Amino acid sequence: MPVSRTPASPRGHPDAQPRRSTRRLNYTDLTLSECQVLLESRDIGRIGWNAGGGPQILPVSYACVGDLLVFRTSPFGVLSELVRPSQVVFEVDELDPARHTGWSVIVHGRAQAVASPALLTHLWTVDGAEPWAGGVRNVFIGITAERVTGRSFGDLRSSRTQGVPG
Repeated sequence: MPVSRTPASPRGHPDAQPRRSTRRLNYTDLTLSECQVLLESRDIGRIGWNAGGGPQILPVSYACVGDLLVFRTSPFGVLSELVRPSQVVFEVDELDPARHTGWSVIVHGRAQAVASPALLTHLWTVDGAEPWAGGVRNVFIGITAERVTGRSFGDLRSSRTQGVPG
């Protein structure tokens, strides 16, 4: 005799209707200049890439220097894989779960070690590029943006108080 299994949730039941959220998330696409202002307003973000051991997403402290996003890393850690040209995604955001507001900026681009002696000399003096992590962090990685997108979420008046340009 076949055994009938009752699904744990009503979604799995053939007669169940899909659940719909009663809350609508309103968002607005940000302009490139708004995204740039937000990138420059922060110094911590997350970088993601397909590393040798599989996908990685790690927080880094960074600075905007000209057309580059720059961070420092150790020559021995997983981030040192990015000394060779690599496709990456970089994200910076600020969210207020209580108000359901916030913003997010995503940069798709190419990361690689900074090799220019003049730029390296300058980068040692840039605020924000100093890593939070301890140890020797003397490898500068620069991200050249190929595509930048951003969104603000929720009520724009609330989002503006969080730093989203209006």
